[in-house]
Amino acid sequence: MKNYIKISNTINSFKRILKIEGDKSLSIRWALLASQSVGKSKADNILKSEDVLNTLNCLKKLGVKINISGNKCEINGVGLNGYKYKHNITLDAGNSGTLGRLIMGLLIHSKKKIKLKGDKSLSKRDFLRITKPLEKFGAKFNTNDGKLPITIYGTNFSKPIKYYETKGSAQCKSSVMLAALNTKGETIIKAKKSRDHTELLFKYLKIPIKIKKKKNYDLIKIEGGKKIKPIIYKIPSDISSSAFFIVLTLLSKNSKLKIKNININPSRIGVIKILKMMGASIVFKNIKIYKGERIADIHIKSSKNFNSINCPKKLNSSAIDEFLLIFLVAAKAKGISYFRDLSELNQKESPRLIWGSKILNKMGVKNIVNNHSIKIYGNPKLNISRKIVIKNFLKDHRIFMTSTIAALSFGGDWVIHDKDSIKTSFPLFLKKIRYLGAKIHQ
Repeated sequence: MKNYIKISNTINSFKRILKIEGDKSLSIRWALLASQSVGKSKADNILKSEDVLNTLNCLKKLGVKINISGNKCEINGVGLNGYKYKHNITLDAGNSGTLGRLIMGLLIHSKKKIKLKGDKSLSKRDFLRITKPLEKFGAKFNTNDGKLPITIYGTNFSKPIKYYETKGSAQCKSSVMLAALNTKGETIIKAKKSRDHTELLFKYLKIPIKIKKKKNYDLIKIEGGKKIKPIIYKIPSDISSSAFFIVLTLLSKNSKLKIKNININPSRIGVIKILKMMGASIVFKNIKIYKGERIADIHIKSSKNFNSINCPKKLNSSAIDEFLLIFLVAAKAKGISYFRDLSELNQKESPRLIWGSKILNKMGVKNIVNNHSIKIYGNPKLNISRKIVIKNFLKDHRIFMTSTIAALSFGGDWVIHDKDSIKTSFPLFLKKIRYLGAKIHQ
C-alpha cells in the first residue's frame, strides 16, 4: 500500500461521540515506573503505538517480564536497579524522545555498557540536555556530538544532585527524577514549569517527594532508594491526540463533538486555554480526579469567528505539542496572531516551528517566522483551491496529522506523504477521521 493519502474535499458537518486511546506520555511513564516496582503492575487502555511498544521492547531487553493482550498490559517489576542482562546490549528508542530521554535516568547504575539508538529523526535531537545532569550522578556517556547513538556506562557510587532545568522540558525533568529514584539521598530539582505527570505518579506511589510551586518554576525534592509498590492504572485518554479532532470540529461547519474521558491535567491544556481565548466553543463536563490526574468529557462546537491572539508565553509549555494546530486556527482568525519563545518546537521530531510556517505558506497564508517566533496574518474567508504536497518532514507524525486536518478544514487538492508516521503516536488516527465522515484516498 502506498505511503501517502489524498484529500480533495472538506469534511461534511458531523455530530459524533469519540473515544481516544490512552495517553502516550502516561503509557510510557507507567511502563518505566512499573519496571522499577516490586510485584505485578497492570494497565488498562495502554496506547499500542510504536513509541509505547518500543518502550516495552527495551524493558524486555533489560530482563523485565511483560504480557500484553489487546489494550491491557502486565509488567512484573524487578525493583530499583533490578535490570538483569548477561552482556552489553543495544536499546532502540525508535522515534520517541520521551522513551529515549526518560529511560536514561533508569540506567545510571547499569552494570554493563548499554548503547541507546533511535531513528533518523530522533538521532538529530539534542541529548546533552540529558547527559549533562545525569553525569552529575556519576554515570558516564559517549555521545555522537551530543546526539544518538549514546553509550551509557553506569556507576556503583551514585550521589544525589542539585539540578536547574531551564528549558521547560518535562523529559529532562523526568529523566533526572527517575535517576533520583534510584539514588539514595535527597535530589533537589528547580524546574521551569512543564508537564507534571511524573510528579503525580510519584505522589500516587507514595515515593517521598516534596513540591513547592513558585510563579515561574517548581522546586522538587526526592528522597531516593525507597521501594515502589505495583501500579494498577487505567490510562486516561490523550489530550494531544484529541486536539486534532477538537480543531477539526472548530473549523468545520455546523458540527459537534464529544470526546470522552480525556486527561485534562492543567499542565497539558494550554491548547484549550489558547483556543478559548480565540473564541472557540469548548466545555469540560463530568470532571473527576483519577490517581492525581484530572479527567473530563470535552464538548466542542463549530465556531464561525475566531479572534487573533498575542499568545501568552506562560502557556507555551502546556501547549507545546499542539501549536501546529493552533496555527491553523490563527490562519482563519481575524487579524494578526503572535506566538513567541517557541524555539523548543524546533527540538521535536522535526523543526516544527519552521514546518508550521511551511504549511501555512503552502496554504497561501502570510506569515513571518524566525527561530523562536511566528506572526500569522489571519484570513477569515480562507478557502484553498490549489494543489498542496506535504513531504520530506522527517516522518513527524504531528506534521502528517496537522496537514490532514488542514486539508479537511480548508479545501484544496492535498497529497500528504509518510502515512505510516502515525504509528508513532496514533495508529488509529485515519480510522477515527473516517468515522467522522472524512473522505480520504490512499
